[in-house]
Amino acid sequence: MFLKTADADLFVSECGPTGGYTIVAHGGWVGSGELWVQPFEKLSKRWRCITYDHRGTGATQHRGGPIGPEMLVDDLFRVLDALEVERCVLAGESAGGLTVLQAARRAPERFSGLVLVGARYEGALSTGARKLAEGCKADFAGTMQMFVNACIPEADCAAERAWAHKIVMRSGARHAVELLEGLAGVDLSGELDKVRLPTLLIHGAEDVIRPVPDSEFMHSRIAGSRLVKLDGVGHVPTITRPSRVAAEIEAFFL
Repeated sequence: MFLKTADADLFVSECGPTGGYTIVAHGGWVGSGELWVQPFEKLSKRWRCITYDHRGTGATQHRGGPIGPEMLVDDLFRVLDALEVERCVLAGESAGGLTVLQAARRAPERFSGLVLVGARYEGALSTGARKLAEGCKADFAGTMQMFVNACIPEADCAAERAWAHKIVMRSGARHAVELLEGLAGVDLSGELDKVRLPTLLIHGAEDVIRPVPDSEFMHSRIAGSRLVKLDGVGHVPTITRPSRVAAEIEAFFL
């Protein structure tokens, strides 16, 4: 369904039974909710699974000004309210981790736990990120191909790379840059020890986009969190190792 707002039409999808466990998932930088399709195939046997294409990705139409972090958090709560989700496990991949952590800081009572997959806790623009933004402006298609290749280094995932490239190409240069540069002022490193929710951290050991020490740092700051490192896996295990991701979520929360 499309959730209509004053300046956007948010594409929202859900599957699975109602009345039990609920998980709501946010995609990554230019990765839409489609990143969670395969784990949700597994989880939907027992979970109500909800995801959506955040602004600048997928089928969502954004008509407002520059896309910023607070706008993304506001949209998350719009989705929860529209689908009458009172409380859920909240999941985020990569840059989506920042949206998840900000939402948990704003209204922790709405969430029963967090899942952070190769996630960010700060948005500072590194030299590599600045080059990525410039690449998007100069050659969006070529930059996205290089980005996807770096995200998915697994030798057995040629089909998954092709699929991921189609996902990110549903974004565009303008929105990709806004989504990247908009995070520059966000730094939650000093807030992590205030997270009081059960938190599962999943990180590919071969991730070159967000290095494993990022999740190790979060694990050291979030009391009671669990860190799962996936050997031989890159930045997007929701696409390349979906069964493992689903199994880890169920093992942690059920």
